[in-house]
Amino acid sequence: MRQDPGGGRLTPAQVVAELDRYIIGQERAKRAVAVALRNRWRRQNLPPELRDEVAPKNIIMIGPTGIGKTEIARRLAKLAQAPFIKVEASKYTEVGYVGRDVESMIRDLTELAAGMIKAEMTAAVAEKAQQAAEERLLDLLLPASRARDPVGFGTLEDVSPDANRAATREKLRAQLRAGRLDDRPVELEVKAQVAPMVEIFSATGMGELDQNLRDMLSNMLPTRTKQRKVKLGEARRILAQEEAQKLIDMDEVTSQAIHRVENSGIVFLDEIDKIAGRERSHGPDVSREGVQRDLLPIVEGSTVTTKYGMVRTDHVLFIAAGAFHVAKPSDLIPELQGRFPIRVELDPLTQGDFIRILTEPKNALITQYVELLRTEGVTLQFSRDAIEAVAEIATRVNERAENIGARRLYTILERVLEDISFEAPDMPGKTLTIDAGYVHARLAEVLKDEDLTRYIL
Repeated sequence: MRQDPGGGRLTPAQVVAELDRYIIGQERAKRAVAVALRNRWRRQNLPPELRDEVAPKNIIMIGPTGIGKTEIARRLAKLAQAPFIKVEASKYTEVGYVGRDVESMIRDLTELAAGMIKAEMTAAVAEKAQQAAEERLLDLLLPASRARDPVGFGTLEDVSPDANRAATREKLRAQLRAGRLDDRPVELEVKAQVAPMVEIFSATGMGELDQNLRDMLSNMLPTRTKQRKVKLGEARRILAQEEAQKLIDMDEVTSQAIHRVENSGIVFLDEIDKIAGRERSHGPDVSREGVQRDLLPIVEGSTVTTKYGMVRTDHVLFIAAGAFHVAKPSDLIPELQGRFPIRVELDPLTQGDFIRILTEPKNALITQYVELLRTEGVTLQFSRDAIEAVAEIATRVNERAENIGARRLYTILERVLEDISFEAPDMPGKTLTIDAGYVHARLAEVLKDEDLTRYIL
């Protein structure tokens, strides 16, 4: 039995602790996704006859924009090393309408999984690939015949013709590993990327068919090679990639990709509230309910045809999210509601949460700006009252205009640091301290005019 590559062995408490490093608050949502992740590990350890009977407990997150819904799902997938895709529910259309069909999300997820497996396998064979690339480079630098000299200015064999060939090769290997030959030009024979001479014009939503036809036509054409002159350092990278491709079993990549999607895949369905709405006699609501009905078989479990083979969605975890300002979860069709048994309402962010977001997470906003300006040689410091002022203004603007949560902090900080960011290249070695007075001075005019606030902040 294949195990999940990571994340599954973490306990729910450990998962929440990891999420706490990046996301402030939202304990209920973190606990819900942590339990969902742990349940996958539990299912993998069940007897085979029971394993297929346990369905994932899909989640709906309810809350306004900018409070961490997407970030929770994205960090969870990264923690689990699971194939993860974020899609907007509103971009799909009912079968028969122009637009993307819902099965494309599973095809995209499988493509991502194949890329993940391929990257892992490439890393696993990197050492062997480097060794094989080194041997090929030595063959180029020290050819069996002197009739053709790919380097263009003689080899070590020309310098010391009486030397033993094996000893010369080892000398060359030592120079190669030391990097002393990296800037020398060498001529390589590489595969030529030949595009098919047939242009395929496809309607919106036909992207998968378009790509499959292109792949098919490309495979039918003979493989061509071309001579390319590159520096030796670049040649080593190109040859290492070619050797890695030879060492990777693509059938195993396909098999593992399908397995990982079926058992570890996570689909984040954003803006689910935009397709909520019962059928009306006119308007777009018919299409909305049609999208829900198309989503239903994918969420409850069906088989989707992809370029890698048939993928079952029975155990893919779906995390839906929406603000639900106008619609309610109960406006979804009953069958779809039943497929999302866990509902979590996320808390609006307070001024205290904003202060923590600015300072506490591993990727805190203040840390990001400080490090960005450090690259210019500028030392940026924020006083405590400056951080409190930014948080207070963000809270006030969110109350007066649309509540966009923590995203408001980006807007305010960009406005506050606009001049410093522009002039930073001319101020190397300087130390700048941002205090509450500077924050209010930069934002005073904008805050006075409520109409201006709506456009700028």
